[in-house]
Amino acid sequence: MFKKAMKKKLIPFAAMSTIAISGLLGGGTGSVDAAEKKESEIKNIIFLVGDGMGTSYTTAQRYMKDNKETQEMEPTAFDPDLVGLQSTYPYAQNTITDSAAAGTALATGNKTYNGAVSVDPNKKEVKTVLEQAKEKGLATGLVTTSDITDATPAAFGAHDPDRKNKDGIADDYYNEMINGEHKIDVILGGGLTNFKRDDSDLTKAFQEDGYSYVSKREDMLKDDNKQVLGLFSEVGMPKMLDRSEEDPSLKEMTDSALERLEQDEDGFFLMVEGSQIDWAAHDHDIVGAMSEVEDFERAYESAIEFAKKDKHTLVVATADHSTGGFTLGANDKNGSGVQKWVPEAVKAAKRTPDFMAQQIADGESVESVLGKYLDLELTKEEINSVKEAAKNAQQVDDETGNMKKVDESALVTNIDNAIERIIDAHSYTGWTTTAHTGEDVPVYAYGPGKEMFAGMSDNVDQAKRMFKILEENHKGNGDSEKIKFSDINEKTFGYEAIMALAEKGIVKGSNGKFNPSQQLTRVQAAIMLQRALDLPVPQDLNSFKDVDKDAEYAEAVAALKEAGIFNGYGDGTFGVNDKLSREQMASVLVKAFDLKKNNKEVNLSDLDSVSPSHKENVKILYQNGITTGKEDGTYAPFEKIKRDQFSVFMHRVLTK
Repeated sequence: MFKKAMKKKLIPFAAMSTIAISGLLGGGTGSVDAAEKKESEIKNIIFLVGDGMGTSYTTAQRYMKDNKETQEMEPTAFDPDLVGLQSTYPYAQNTITDSAAAGTALATGNKTYNGAVSVDPNKKEVKTVLEQAKEKGLATGLVTTSDITDATPAAFGAHDPDRKNKDGIADDYYNEMINGEHKIDVILGGGLTNFKRDDSDLTKAFQEDGYSYVSKREDMLKDDNKQVLGLFSEVGMPKMLDRSEEDPSLKEMTDSALERLEQDEDGFFLMVEGSQIDWAAHDHDIVGAMSEVEDFERAYESAIEFAKKDKHTLVVATADHSTGGFTLGANDKNGSGVQKWVPEAVKAAKRTPDFMAQQIADGESVESVLGKYLDLELTKEEINSVKEAAKNAQQVDDETGNMKKVDESALVTNIDNAIERIIDAHSYTGWTTTAHTGEDVPVYAYGPGKEMFAGMSDNVDQAKRMFKILEENHKGNGDSEKIKFSDINEKTFGYEAIMALAEKGIVKGSNGKFNPSQQLTRVQAAIMLQRALDLPVPQDLNSFKDVDKDAEYAEAVAALKEAGIFNGYGDGTFGVNDKLSREQMASVLVKAFDLKKNNKEVNLSDLDSVSPSHKENVKILYQNGITTGKEDGTYAPFEKIKRDQFSVFMHRVLTK
């Protein structure tokens, strides 16, 4: 704790305006219009991760797309943009990475242990590229076909020592803020289970803060809000081959994200993950894996199409690791090596083996399901192998001799594995493991700056390069001449106050919007006050139980507590996301700006309903002309203050 008395470093608002204007008008010699962008400027970054997509999968995709009538094999959408290879090992170099450690490397530039989500080996939080982008004023997004709290998206948007803490990761998405705003503007994927829980409903919390919430493809396509939470399944989304009309594709989610994010004049960072290449490969499901590679390729094509039109978007795609030890070519049923891989056998499946297995487990006959969804000439032996798989899941109780209750999960798995073995045999697909493998993975890049990603690299290099790009291409973000909010204009309540505060960096928007009617949280108020007051920050940032010392708002909260402006609650918490009431605002402003009482009569009809701890400060706020009460003569002490209202009150204090 510091010893000296606190002094407020508050510059008179009129003086600040004069300084700012003279700085803008004086001495400039540049003649080039700032709107003219250099050809090499990188405004936006789209980073795509094919989870588990090693080179065997991209090679197989070439086979899948091949036109047999031509001599040459047709390329994939990835092929023209191949720039290099990437190593994938985690912090412990003798192990093979999991998605959490690999995601952390790609998102932060740091090696860590398997299971860690953007924390270092000592479990200390490390900044992500997405967080850096938000600090620079860019819009941000996460898109995935897994649950949005799974390892890869979590590594870009959260911090946790254990990837399994998915409820905590969902909480991070809501609670962790940058410049007083939620750090992720577009969140699309699965994972409703982690957001809508007995102890919390984050879908409502996000909506209260101005986000749209969508759960179906049609709703996502119709919605045009710049900030959206889209959760389309309880956990992971269905694979491409098994989707219904209510399920958006990865391409559609990517397009929806781009339509929203591109509206931010400062640019955006978007991470897109094709998650279930990995999931299918763990299961030795070549049909599901190639379905997901196709889904990922279509999303990649959308990103490239956007970049070609925009001219200032860098697209980078890679994998976090490979999975399954997948080989194109395997021994036949007699154990003899066969030098071929038959993609037609993979294409013959109209649904994944998982889907077919579930249909059989639900009571449909094996012959009916295989005849409907698998266009292969099957032998009686192969059909019987599926029947036997279903039968083997039912076990006899040794004591009674009766059949035990069927374990549906085991039943589906047995049937699924039997169908997968049939397709593997027809396609000559081989597998070596149900886990990850350690080979290098491809790196693809398109757009300005793509040369930075060329050659042999390590997974940490991708984040380091993106940090550098953000630093070099977004130095001026937040300058007063760039400030513009799409959701307010001269007719908006408090417009002049909002813009005046924005010029000084006291208030900031998100995704090009100010969100004037959004209720203000206590932590947002703390950040705004600290920007205005520039109070000294104590060494000890453990000011309240619910304020992590590594949180971006920790310094502001600690400084205001030390100055006696915010006292918190009796249980030792600050109430980070609690909305600030009008009576609380009165006490905060009176303390922050040292307002004094005078003899002016206070005419507020509900003054006696104000809490005793705030009543005197409400009177002082009125006596100083900062509030005149509402139109009906009340103060409404318990009403939650909105962002536009708080801006007006702060502006009045600063110009008093």
